[in-house]
Amino acid sequence: MTLERSRIRAAARRSRPQWPVPAALILLSLIPVIFGALRVAELTGGAAVTPQNARFFASPVPVVTHIASATVFSLLGAFQFVPALRGRRGWHRVAGAILIPAGLLAALSGLWMSVFYPLPAGDGEILLGLRLLFGSGMAASIGMGLFAIRRRDFVGHGAWMTRGYAIGVAAGTQALLSIPWLLLVGPTNEVSRAVLMGAAWMINLAVAEYAIYRRARQSARGARALRRTNPSPAGV
Repeated sequence: MTLERSRIRAAARRSRPQWPVPAALILLSLIPVIFGALRVAELTGGAAVTPQNARFFASPVPVVTHIASATVFSLLGAFQFVPALRGRRGWHRVAGAILIPAGLLAALSGLWMSVFYPLPAGDGEILLGLRLLFGSGMAASIGMGLFAIRRRDFVGHGAWMTRGYAIGVAAGTQALLSIPWLLLVGPTNEVSRAVLMGAAWMINLAVAEYAIYRRARQSARGARALRRTNPSPAGV
């Protein structure tokens, strides 16, 4: 009877919709992806140099690297949340071999721009500190995910990569928070902009921690069900 219930639960998990979360992540990622594509078109299309974009024309390689790597990381990373694909070892390994360097490039190029580009109008020291904090956190999370997989700690690998991905796609959440503020309150100042940007990073990390917690609970329930259906011999 217990085995039958376990089979029913497994079938129910397989029958659940698998695409709502990845689709939402792709839609969220499209906001910065579109703006990034417009930035690349501006740099390659001979647009006029203005005070807002002068830093990118003066040093285009870091921003183009950041846009390209962040696009790959956010869009391809969304497919890692499809259970059917995540369960395919071949897919997961190939995608991971692309995602880890892409994520590290996105984080490190973002840190480089934060340190060496002049601060744009509307940014300030508080936001600079937040960019350095969360950019370093993204790079560290991906690095920890890489070390975990080398130790064959698959649970730790998934948790750290989820945190790194959450930080990496925060640009979409930042846009979702900033647009209502602009419509209801008006333009941001240095403090309100830093608060909105920081809140977006924290929201994404909170969601990531909840997803990690749920995944751990599901794994624990599955392990208990397996032990009930396959009890160890006495004395073992």
